[in-house]
Amino acid sequence: MRRLLKSHGYTVAVFPSAAEFLASAQLSATTCLVADIHMPAMTGAQLYEHLIATGHAIPTILITAHPEESVRQRMLSLGVGCYLPKPLDEAVLIDCLRCALARGNAHHVVP
Repeated sequence: MRRLLKSHGYTVAVFPSAAEFLASAQLSATTCLVADIHMPAMTGAQLYEHLIATGHAIPTILITAHPEESVRQRMLSLGVGCYLPKPLDEAVLIDCLRCALARGNAHHVVP
């Protein structure tokens, strides 16, 4: 994913966990977050809810290898921009990214 996004001209920062992203200086500079639903310690859904609760309404794209309709509906109702199943359709991911970034007109992504 990193190579794909970079090949489209985006600046990409990668973090091994939600906690490391939250503790990073990149948090305030992030204009779009791409996160997996299934991460250790804090899921992508929990990360998004935490960001909203702490006033960091970052446009977010959630991806998952195990899509669940109830989770998808809940996340979309909370404001997640896209909820995408794996394997990812690259064109759909790029379209979601463009829509998310159109709000902020910037090029920073954190998968």
